[in-house]
Amino acid sequence: MDSPKIKTIILCGGTGTRLKEETEFKPKPMVEIGGKPMLWHIMKIYHHYGYNHFLPALGFRGEVIQDYFSKNNHGFAVTPIDTGLETPHGERVLKMKPHITEDMFMVTYGDGVADIDIAKLVAFHKSHGKIATITGVHPESRWGLVNTDKDNLITEFAQKPMLYDYVNGGFMVLNKEFFNYLKPGDMIEDPLKLLIPMKQAALYKHEGFWYGMDTYKDFLYLNELWEKDPKWKLWKD
Repeated sequence: MDSPKIKTIILCGGTGTRLKEETEFKPKPMVEIGGKPMLWHIMKIYHHYGYNHFLPALGFRGEVIQDYFSKNNHGFAVTPIDTGLETPHGERVLKMKPHITEDMFMVTYGDGVADIDIAKLVAFHKSHGKIATITGVHPESRWGLVNTDKDNLITEFAQKPMLYDYVNGGFMVLNKEFFNYLKPGDMIEDPLKLLIPMKQAALYKHEGFWYGMDTYKDFLYLNELWEKDPKWKLWKD
């Protein structure tokens, strides 16, 4: 397996206020999908491709994550790091710098899953030689769209269609040089914006499944998918 020692930072510090039914007493990455925390599902995606060392960046209710992985390591190498309660996620990454010893590392959000090929993502990053790669995904519209013909007659009501635009779906691969562009108070987008005019940021286009858990409705949808068609379940066990 290519570069299995690459560490993955998982951003786990947010309060998950739009999912308060599940996050009053635990962080959003610990909300369960099919009886397992969202964080476990994310780690299993990386683990499937041999990337097994995780650095959860803790904030709100971080002790819940620490306690869980002290009792259930699932074969993962997990080193939770407290990065503060109100810390923006870019600064959370910056606080991980002492724990990144390799030339390359990965970062993802603690609330999104995808059927992404991590090995191909890393290979893409290495192939272009830039500082940063982010994964572009197509979100579903949260509203139905109305399509019309040239005479403005309605031809279709599209219920929650997939949008053609890309959003940052996480699953980022970064060279260690990325830390040079981070400063306290940054969101993760801030250093990326600096890299754009330098032509040092690339987009890996993922055309497959991706879904972010933001609301209680998303939580219900992902649990339903897990029972019927868990598209992000790349592993066999």
